[in-house]
Amino acid sequence: MVHRKKRARVLRRSLSLAFGIILFLMIGIYIFFGVYFRSHFFYQTSIEDISVGGMTAEETIDELRLKVKEYLLVMYDRNGNKYQIPGVEFGYDYQPLGEEEKLIDGQSSFLWPLKIAKEKKLEMNTSITYNEDLLREKVLSLDCLKEDQMRKPSNASIQMTEEGYELVPEDPGSYLITDKLFARIKAAVDAGESEFTFTDDLYEKPEVTSDDAVLTECMSKIQSFFGAEITYDMGEDKEVVDKSVISSWITVDENYNVIFDENKVATYVQSLASKYNTYGDKREFLTAKGDTVTIGGGDYGWVIDKEEERAQLIEEVRNGEIKTREPVYSQTAVSRNKNDIGNTYIEVDYTNQHLWYFEEGSLKLESDFVSGNISKGNGSPDGVFKVVYKKSPAVLKGEDYESDVTYFIPFAYNVGFHDASWRGKFGGAIYKTSGSHGCINMPKDKVEELYRMVSVNTPVIAYYRDEVKLTAENTRISNAFSYYDEEKEKAKKEDARSNTDTPQPGEGQRIAEDGSIEPIE
Repeated sequence: MVHRKKRARVLRRSLSLAFGIILFLMIGIYIFFGVYFRSHFFYQTSIEDISVGGMTAEETIDELRLKVKEYLLVMYDRNGNKYQIPGVEFGYDYQPLGEEEKLIDGQSSFLWPLKIAKEKKLEMNTSITYNEDLLREKVLSLDCLKEDQMRKPSNASIQMTEEGYELVPEDPGSYLITDKLFARIKAAVDAGESEFTFTDDLYEKPEVTSDDAVLTECMSKIQSFFGAEITYDMGEDKEVVDKSVISSWITVDENYNVIFDENKVATYVQSLASKYNTYGDKREFLTAKGDTVTIGGGDYGWVIDKEEERAQLIEEVRNGEIKTREPVYSQTAVSRNKNDIGNTYIEVDYTNQHLWYFEEGSLKLESDFVSGNISKGNGSPDGVFKVVYKKSPAVLKGEDYESDVTYFIPFAYNVGFHDASWRGKFGGAIYKTSGSHGCINMPKDKVEELYRMVSVNTPVIAYYRDEVKLTAENTRISNAFSYYDEEKEKAKKEDARSNTDTPQPGEGQRIAEDGSIEPIE
């Protein structure tokens, strides 16, 4: 019993001692950390995302300075190109202001048991210093600010291209506004930002953009012309007047006024006429005898009425019309194909004094005849003509004659086919010495038959197989292929003789101002 009480007292003393020791240790720990956190940050404390738990103010300053020295400014231009400037290259550094000590002093260190396990993010006024001149130098050395790397912006404009007038959009370029860019970069550095993207307002801008009202109105006027498409039916060929052609008729002045140049339309119509008019053209003609002769001159062929065609084309383009048509002709031929004579025509072979009439390729009539007297300068006109009219009866008048005929079929000025009752023979070489004044004398029965069959505008192909010089007035007026202008040829010979007689300088000589030859000194 006594032993049991004794053991109980010993146990109580031991427990009291143990509790005292534990309490002493806890008080010691509490006091230790209370004192410790008077000069150290609580654990799990961060400043500016930098862990400073357990650090003194000096250690915190060192840590912040170390992090600041790792500062790297990364920049992107608007094309996504990347540029970097390390902070150390422009003296970027942390400057303590005593805020670290103030934060530690404000911790209430003896309340550490309540705060030590909690995450704490503190804010404080930090001071960063750097060399602004060095920063400017680094910025100005960036590739994107080098003159040969920057491109000035260009304005939107209306330009002539291969497709005609087009609105060419503005080019924003890549020319940076240096002072504005540096100010923006400096603000980013001051704010401690590590990334910076160049915004559009840091670049020079074009003054005129695609949505400019003047450009829009100009293109609208141009497009109003481009709606037209005129297709010319030229038989085997086609000519199209569309945007690609009309573009060349439009000019845009420096103020973007649209000018429709009607003179250029006239030039186009002239080119059309030059290409497709066949009036007086040389032609390779397959004769009734089976050989080929070259014959030109005459008044047969297609002729575009340039003034009327120009006026109509201008109106159609201005109205934006789409159509297929023939040009306006002042004269037409039988066919618009390469062989515009067709296969119904009168063939006149002056050399053989024989003619043929073909209708749709079939020979319907042939006859001997007597043409103009070559020996008296009355050779009949050669060329490609057409029947002008038919008259029966008719009176043929000249300077020194007047003849009554039953049938008259003129084709070249006052020259035509007619009966000649005063002749008993036709063909052969009669025309060389006893020919007509220029007309084609035919037997009455033959010209009567021809008169009955042939129509007005039927082509007449008349040719000589031998070279002749035609000088009669009717050959000049009718544009005869072999017309010989004596006065013009005489003038040409005089000019040639004059040029030949002019002394020419030899080696070491020159022509003086008075036209004489003098040596070169």
